[in-house]
Amino acid sequence: MGVRRARPCTLQRLMLSSANLALLHLQKQLRWRSHKKPISRSILCGLMLFTLGLISLLTGHFATDLDWYSQRLIMTGALYFRLKGGHYAPINIWKSTSSKFYYGCSNRSSHFTYAVHEQFSDRYLLIATSGGLNQQRTGISDAVVVARILNATLVIPQLDHHSLWKDDSDFESVFDVDWFISFLAKDVTIVKRVPDKVMRSMEKPPYTMRVPRKSTTQYYLEMVLPILKRRRVVQLTKFDYRLANNLDDELQKLRCRVNYHALRFTEPIQELGQKLVMRMRKLANRFIAVHLRFEPDMLAFSGCYYGGGDKERAELAKIRSHWPTLPPLSPDGEGKRGRCPFTPEEMGLMLRALGFRNDTYLYVASGEIYGGKKTLQPLKDLFPNFYTKEMLANEELRPFLSFSSRLAAIDYIVCDESDVFVTNNNGNMAKILAGRRRYMGHKRTIRPNAKKLRSLFMMRQKMDWDTFAMKVKSCQRGFMGEPEEMRPGRGDFHEFPSSCICRKPHKDYVEDRNNTLVHNSQWDSIPLP
Repeated sequence: MGVRRARPCTLQRLMLSSANLALLHLQKQLRWRSHKKPISRSILCGLMLFTLGLISLLTGHFATDLDWYSQRLIMTGALYFRLKGGHYAPINIWKSTSSKFYYGCSNRSSHFTYAVHEQFSDRYLLIATSGGLNQQRTGISDAVVVARILNATLVIPQLDHHSLWKDDSDFESVFDVDWFISFLAKDVTIVKRVPDKVMRSMEKPPYTMRVPRKSTTQYYLEMVLPILKRRRVVQLTKFDYRLANNLDDELQKLRCRVNYHALRFTEPIQELGQKLVMRMRKLANRFIAVHLRFEPDMLAFSGCYYGGGDKERAELAKIRSHWPTLPPLSPDGEGKRGRCPFTPEEMGLMLRALGFRNDTYLYVASGEIYGGKKTLQPLKDLFPNFYTKEMLANEELRPFLSFSSRLAAIDYIVCDESDVFVTNNNGNMAKILAGRRRYMGHKRTIRPNAKKLRSLFMMRQKMDWDTFAMKVKSCQRGFMGEPEEMRPGRGDFHEFPSSCICRKPHKDYVEDRNNTLVHNSQWDSIPLP
């Protein structure tokens, strides 16, 4: 049995008592010397140094003990951070053991006033989103919040028809527009178009402007609101990530209500997405969804190199030439910074090293893979139970094939419903889904620790499999979607919606003999600290 560690309060009393004894001894020495002969300077300095050393020693023990207790408090949060015999405990790769203690909470508070009714509005906000489906989703969520800040009526946002994907889908083709309007009615008034009488009364066409990225609430109030008051209708273009990451908690919760509740896909998209989920469930009780961004344009934008020689360099350089404003990038530098998407083979190796067996079922969400079947084959060899939406739905997929946003929406549904979601990059879909899965119960979401894993993959052939697997597990601590990874101010809010995650408080926690948490209290709701 180990020696029982003294409590910090006991050490503190011991420290103070010892220090006091030392000082009393010094005082006695001084009084005694005053009757005899003056104390020498060297003796006095020695006594003072001894006293300071004793205090420092005891203070160090006290600080160490405080650190030990604080670490115990952190480690009791989940099996994931617990130490057993000096080693980290195994990770439950399918489910977080502490997710049951957290839940999504985004209800509006009683002091969050109702929206101004449209018939009394003299301000209309037009929004032109930018990018693919999930990039546009962030723009839509932020547009609702900006309309609230400006006390304006929001016109249904326009989706991007001119981006790389060339999808001419409108908002109502992808999202349930009536649900969107009704769900947010108390927060923001939303209309399908500017009323004709308002347009006829305007002396000039709507004012168009582009705000800087990550603009603050104050920026909108000082720079946009005066123009909106004067012109009545303002359009904000290229609207993606144009709102600051950190906002008042009530506005953050509004972001969550939009993203996780109001933005519901249309019935045809929803039905097909759920069919694919059911078909995966029939094949296996649980499955992994892999979001694989390895399209030619993705690799060209990344500036990375994957060993394809002059052919690869020429092909990707040709794609990059379509965007002359792209800065020159160093492939080695981007790799070291963790900005290069993992190859399908690297994704397979990481999953196998974490402990997923080769009979695990994979749903792979991807576009056109650079290198085609040859590039995908190593992943299929590692996980033969490999499925895509094209494999699960043949003729049913035909009506959606010309619309990249609707195809992305189907992938989004299956990835959201999967037991484990993993991505080879940290793009828009990865961030949006990571945030949603945290909000919806902290379903296991794995994000590769790209900086550390990159160098590990380069050394793969110089170590045996057990060593490689052990190092992968070590690299991935803190990147497995545990609730404890959430903290206010970390990363992008759409990925880490900390204001919308609540923890169930406890009066007491006890640990069973398996070192898992057992609660012994009544639950209430408090925000995540």
